[in-house]
Amino acid sequence: MKKGFTLIELLVVISIIGILASLTFVSYSGAQKQTRDTQRRSDLAQYRNGLANYAASNSGLYPDNTNDDVQIDDGSPFCLILSPDFISSCLPDPTNSESEGYTYNFFGSSTGVEYLLWAKLETGGWWEICSDGRSGKVDDEPGDVACDL
Repeated sequence: MKKGFTLIELLVVISIIGILASLTFVSYSGAQKQTRDTQRRSDLAQYRNGLANYAASNSGLYPDNTNDDVQIDDGSPFCLILSPDFISSCLPDPTNSESEGYTYNFFGSSTGVEYLLWAKLETGGWWEICSDGRSGKVDDEPGDVACDL
């Protein structure tokens, strides 16, 4: 009598391995998104610290932006104001995917007493940091200095 596996047994085992591999990939992808969102929160906190240092050196006033919200990148006016005196360098979004809307944004009031920082999260919603110290997740994209928290 010959010992071995039948074709059906092999197909069943290969199918189970394929299902387990796809489940692992899906959970790994979700973990990567959460990791990048955590990095975004950390980067925005660094910007908040830079803004606090800026205000401490400028009579308690933050940079103003009377036109519209500003995307934060190496060449933006926001980075030119803060770097290198108040932050070491401007931090890029972990995905560098501006076309997907993953950018850091800043809006400062014309009076210089308020600001809002925010970033789109891959797990849904936006992370907001307000000049009054509040921070958290919101469902709608922020559009002005008014804090939605």
